[in-house]
Amino acid sequence: MALFVVVLRRAPTARSAAGVGWVFAATWLVGTFWWLFVSLHTHGGLAAPLAVGAVLALAGALAVYYTAISVLYWHLALDGIVFSALVFAALWTLAELARGVWLTGFPWGAVGYVHVDSLGWVAPWVGVYGMGALAVALAAGVAAAWPRARVRALALAGGAVALLTAGPWLSAHVPTHTQSAGALHLALLQGNIDQGEKFDTRTGLPKALAWYSAHLADPHASADRSADTLPPNALIVAPETALPLLPQQAGPELWGPLLQFLGQGTRAALLGLPLGSFDQGYSNAVWAITPQAAAQAATDVAEGRPLGTLDMPNPRDPAQPPFYRYEKHHLVPFGEFIPPFFRWFVDLMNIPLGDFNRGALAQPPFEWAGQRVAPNICYEDLFGEELAQGFGDAATAPTVLVNLSNLAWFGNTVALDQHLHASRLRALELARPMVRATNTGATVAIDHQGRVTHALPRLTQGVLLATVEGQQGLTPFARWASRWGLWPVWLLAGGVVLAGAVVARAQRTRRP
Repeated sequence: MALFVVVLRRAPTARSAAGVGWVFAATWLVGTFWWLFVSLHTHGGLAAPLAVGAVLALAGALAVYYTAISVLYWHLALDGIVFSALVFAALWTLAELARGVWLTGFPWGAVGYVHVDSLGWVAPWVGVYGMGALAVALAAGVAAAWPRARVRALALAGGAVALLTAGPWLSAHVPTHTQSAGALHLALLQGNIDQGEKFDTRTGLPKALAWYSAHLADPHASADRSADTLPPNALIVAPETALPLLPQQAGPELWGPLLQFLGQGTRAALLGLPLGSFDQGYSNAVWAITPQAAAQAATDVAEGRPLGTLDMPNPRDPAQPPFYRYEKHHLVPFGEFIPPFFRWFVDLMNIPLGDFNRGALAQPPFEWAGQRVAPNICYEDLFGEELAQGFGDAATAPTVLVNLSNLAWFGNTVALDQHLHASRLRALELARPMVRATNTGATVAIDHQGRVTHALPRLTQGVLLATVEGQQGLTPFARWASRWGLWPVWLLAGGVVLAGAVVARAQRTRRP
């Protein structure tokens, strides 16, 4: 980043500054999400040249935001190390916000995620965009000092390295904002169903139905199970679309035994599956099934009532039977909804369940075992400002966050590690444990300080038994983001840029 700023400041013309900014950003973004090729070509069936072109086109389009701020920074030509660094950091933050918000947003790989360990201690105050702004300001300060005061630049670089290295120590010594809400015992299921077979009615689909239904009924069903046992009142979590069928399609031969097992026990289950109908549309959803609800539903199924009629509860009204329901709000373009004018592109691929209805932004949590459990699906956990909408009232705010994902779309790539970093940052921002149940990895438990406490090896089939401490109380980030979203960041960054424009104009009038 510092080298980029040095090169940018030395660009001879605005056009060359635009070129430097675009090439830097496009190259960085391709390196960030190149694995989209796997989902488009390997699993989506898009021809390889078109898949490569789609990844390059997306990176090139998103790089335009950084091209614009590069030209603006070059035009300002600010003197002074500190102010120049602050203005560049503000401009960069505006570009990150635009990428993360506009056109439904795609903030994957934002700079702040790189510093989940080194700058995570500021996340409860400023969130991922504030972390990114701080990191960029440090790099830009070194770059601004280098041409004129190299000793000072080296000293500044040393100070930045010391600050980043001290991150873990600082994380352990910053004040806490929350208190324990008690323990929640979990069984996180990882079926490791190959994406190429997931919807195949001859291979992956029967395998998924058999494995997940067996382990939802009994998490200890695997022969190689841990010596640990799952306590009563535990929560069993299966990943996104673990059962890739509508409830009414699975039939009583699946639901009868499963509901009977759950109804006779003391554990609840969170299950990812599609819900809806042809007339009403479909949603990427989660069912939460308590023993009481399972027992009631088992009776209804035994009496011949279609299970598909049981999936319409209102979580705000406990009188509505029988299952808690969460519907994904932030949908993935092309994979879960089709943007205008792009039907032709989606038709070139083989993506099942590719056009979902959108759920509400702030849905109430599922209450179980003294905890308020808030599900989120797939890359919804990249949008901390949206998760924060459930934290407007400390008395009803979630105490535990649960992510259900299917990253088999992207194979054994860095996407799994990047998504894990995103979940760790949400845990830090909101000071809540985040547990992840995924199809292929990373299936983990993360505590409220962003530390991975339990993990399954990726690309294996297994059950992760874990215990987390739910938390109550609100971080500063949760307070301001739940009220105003990202507007404080927009306004602060915009104000710094406007101040930079005023100072730049004053500096130009003083120059001979």
